[in-house]
Amino acid sequence: MLKEITENFKNAYGVEPQVVAQAPGRIEFIGNHTDYNGGYTMGVAIDKVVMCAVAKRPDRKLCFTNLKAGEKVLVDMDDLSPRPRKYNWVNYPLGMFKFMCEAGMKPDCGLNMFDASSLPAGAGLSSSAAIELSSGFAFAELYGFKPDLKTVVRAGRKDENEFVGMPCGILDQGVSGFGKKDALVFIDCLKEEFSNYPLPHNCKFWLFNSTKKHALVDGLYAARHNECMDAAKILSNGGPERLLREFTSADLEAAKSKMPEASYKRAKHVIEENARVLKVRELLESGDIAGVGKQLNLSHESSRTLFENSCEELDFLVDTVTPMNGIFGARLSGGGFGGAVVALADSSFSQNDAEKVADIYEARFGKRPMIFTCASGDGAKVIKHI
Repeated sequence: MLKEITENFKNAYGVEPQVVAQAPGRIEFIGNHTDYNGGYTMGVAIDKVVMCAVAKRPDRKLCFTNLKAGEKVLVDMDDLSPRPRKYNWVNYPLGMFKFMCEAGMKPDCGLNMFDASSLPAGAGLSSSAAIELSSGFAFAELYGFKPDLKTVVRAGRKDENEFVGMPCGILDQGVSGFGKKDALVFIDCLKEEFSNYPLPHNCKFWLFNSTKKHALVDGLYAARHNECMDAAKILSNGGPERLLREFTSADLEAAKSKMPEASYKRAKHVIEENARVLKVRELLESGDIAGVGKQLNLSHESSRTLFENSCEELDFLVDTVTPMNGIFGARLSGGGFGGAVVALADSSFSQNDAEKVADIYEARFGKRPMIFTCASGDGAKVIKHI
């Protein structure tokens, strides 16, 4: 992929890139919509990445392109404002440039950029965080900026929240940044602390992309976010406003009559999901992978009935794959409302087994899900230096 992006950059700009960086997609392992509620979550960086190639140019322009876009978008460095919706793909690296500058990066000129991805779009693997982290690493290397990893991760989240307009937490950027091969990333989202927990080598991840694309910026994600914030405000009972992470199930039940049913259900999911994440961490430490799988199943059921961010296609995939031999557990992965299901399996679950799931799904919905298996991978890094 490095050779390919180098050639594409040369074709686009007539010179070789000075820097190439990459960042992985991620699987949300458990901890669904807990991140922006200040809770706990776990994810795994995968071996499918977004690459970003850059080189300096003599003026104060930023030029962005990729194969999918089919055009170049030129931005003045003195006007780092979001581009129109038609060019939303530009806003991810453009916002990253802006927030890296705010973090201390001092660009002495403009740049040309080309990005490429091995991540399937719309599958809930967070290609947005991967482009943010890969571009952030590329920009920093290009201009001699030496931030710590948490600074780049925070810039990515700020980009997503304030520039792109998605009210997500720090899960996606944190996992893409702090991922390690053969490990899960545990995140305390309130404290923004990241740690790794080893994953047994015989575990594999199977992704079943429902092919139903989700458009999270278009309201559904924001609505769930607002319902959680409403519940937290009610639970704070007139005092300093706290996030759902800080409340117990008993607190929620005591306040149930004071809040709309939707807010109650969202809060119940988040509070119980936080407990599941802590349970998974405990089970991983003891090597109880079967127990981990049960928690994944419980997580999906909560997404289905309480957070209501699943859909018929995702539920069908989970219900189909969960009883099969070699499967520990399965759940939707990512924001929901479409995208993918992740199944945790041992080595006995094969491609043939996965194809059986696809056959059953196709017979029901008239379309075949995309199937792929992936391994854990390392976090964001520069792979070609200036």
